[in-house]
This record gives sequence, C-alpha cells and structure tokens, in this order.
Amino acid sequence: RAATARWVTAVCTGTLILHAAGLLRGRRATTHWAYAEELARDPQLTLLPDMRYVRDGNIVTSQGVSAGIDMALWLVGQIHDRDHARAVRRLIQYDPAPPYTAEV
Repeated sequence: RAATARWVTAVCTGTLILHAAGLLRGRRATTHWAYAEELARDPQLTLLPDMRYVRDGNIVTSQGVSAGIDMALWLVGQIHDRDHARAVRRLIQYDPAPPYTAEV
C-alpha cells in the first residue's frame, strides 16, 4: 500500500515500524531521540536525528509528539494550503514555542 499511498507517516517509534516493513531502505528519516541509535545502525537508512520531521518522497517521519503535530500541520499545508494549515494551528491553539516564559 505504501507504494501507492499519497502519504505514509510515522510519529516517534512509528518510524521503527516503517523500518521493520522495509519502507525506509535508501531513504532519509527521523525518530524519537531515544531510538535514533537503533536506526542509525542501518547503513541503508540516512537518519536525520536533529530534524523534527523529515519528508522523503511520500514518507514523512517525525521525532515525537509535538514534532508529530508539526508534521501534521505541514501535511495539512500540502493537502490544502499554508493558510489552511495556519487556521488549523490557530484552531487547536498550538504554539510551538516552548512555554519556558510562562508565568506561575
């Protein structure tokens, strides 16, 4: 199905499932930092551990939960357009800036 799907996506350890299915051979991908070393052992995969999400053809992988939201919003922009993705981000009140300056 992956060969004919418009998009195949994985968040966090889902990248390990795509890898086990052989879908990442010769591709670039990312995953959660705790599992990056495991994927980095495969010479047929180019791991980009510092990228929040990575697109290679129709496969898109992301690091973790918040990176998965970033990836999902990017996909909305691809399926619709950037303005639609921005509207969705506003609707779900997703602010990707870390909340370190929040008052307590």
